Amino acid sequence: MRCSGEVNREERAAAVTYVIAEPCINVLDRACVEECPVDCIYEGARALYIHPDECVDCGACEPVCPVEAIFYEDDVPNQWAAFTDDNARFFTDPLPGRDRPVAPPAARPRSVGSVWTPN
Repeated sequence: MRCSGEVNREERAAAVTYVIAEPCINVLDRACVEECPVDCIYEGARALYIHPDECVDCGACEPVCPVEAIFYEDDVPNQWAAFTDDNARFFTDPLPGRDRPVAPPAARPRSVGSVWTPN
């Protein structure tokens, strides 16, 4: 299902996504953001995150990452396995000191691109 156009609901439920791991922390290069055809990469305070429900698994982001921090979910090295869940939780769980997720779907501005920074 790599970059093949529209993805139906069943395909999305079975889809595996890409994950941004530890090498991105405090780097935030953003080359992946520019390369992503569906604008599914968002910025946190110290790293970038791929929205697992928006990623179409095309892999365009992986080769442009200068620190090789992006992995297909099944290929995340063991030492960075926790980043798979952390990546998904960025979009669903409130961070410490917040009462809601950093980038809940309704709050993400799509008109200014996918890089979302909290107020």
